Amino acid sequence: MTQSHLARAAVFSAGSWGTAVAKILADAGTSVVVHARRDEIADGINTLHRNVGYFPDIELPASLTATTDPSVALNGADFLVLSIPAQNLRTNLAAWAPHIADGTVIVSLMKGIEQSSHLRASQIITDVTGVSADQVAVLSGPNLAREIMDGRPAAATVACPDEDAARRFQQACHTPYFRPYTSIDVTGCELGGAVKNVIALAVGIASGMGLGDNATAMLITRGLAETTRLGVAMGAHPATLAGLAGLGDLVATCSSPLSRNRTFGTHLGRGLSVHEATAATRQTTEGVKSAEAVLALAHAHDVEMPITSVVSALLHEKVTLTQAAAALMQRPPKPER
Repeated sequence: MTQSHLARAAVFSAGSWGTAVAKILADAGTSVVVHARRDEIADGINTLHRNVGYFPDIELPASLTATTDPSVALNGADFLVLSIPAQNLRTNLAAWAPHIADGTVIVSLMKGIEQSSHLRASQIITDVTGVSADQVAVLSGPNLAREIMDGRPAAATVACPDEDAARRFQQACHTPYFRPYTSIDVTGCELGGAVKNVIALAVGIASGMGLGDNATAMLITRGLAETTRLGVAMGAHPATLAGLAGLGDLVATCSSPLSRNRTFGTHLGRGLSVHEATAATRQTTEGVKSAEAVLALAHAHDVEMPITSVVSALLHEKVTLTQAAAALMQRPPKPER
């Protein structure tokens, strides 16, 4: 029997992306327990084999179970897979940490930067739990949850300083429709995932304003450039930002109407306030929470990030939509390199 059939994963929690990854793991033969905050979600998974809160139309594997008890979910887990809003990670993980067994590999699905500390998710995990960085992995890539729930093909990067741990999780989530690659560049994968959400806001804003496909292509391309500048300054490998966790994730998030961040930006571009766009989107939009933290990292590393800067200013109502568009187009011309 292969390692993937022997492995056990605890997925915290039962939101859209957590549910999608839980399904991937179960389809790969991994034993999966999902930790849900609400009894009705856990009951629906256990009795109906459906997440009634997010994907009521999709039947989940019968081997996938759920609980509201973190100690039950983590009992015997080889992998703890974390899929919660980045800004809530520190508080929640502190409560769960006593139930994490020695040797458990903690896998982050989060794509945000903590506002208060400007730390990436993997850094928060080591800070809160005291585990070695070698026990912390990141899964990132162009992965729209709805498409994965429908069984459509996708790929992602599993990054961990411990290559053996990365390979073990790669095997635990490898299915005919989901192809994971491995990497040791945790920094690059996390920054690619966090910054692309901010760039997707900009693309959505441009779309909402009716600025056209040329503007979208410009924002994606120059967004990748500023993401790469920050990543390299923080020790990431440029190839990571050109790969699945960088360019791949950026293109998917900026192009798809399924993307929360692009949708949020579109609401802003059509004239909604941040408060109104939040109500209309109804789900966590990591780019809104992370934009200012990403910009703080850019300032700390002396990196120019004009798109991120404009998005942050717009979110804090320091500029209007018209001023934001003008600010990007009126920058001094320079060589492309």
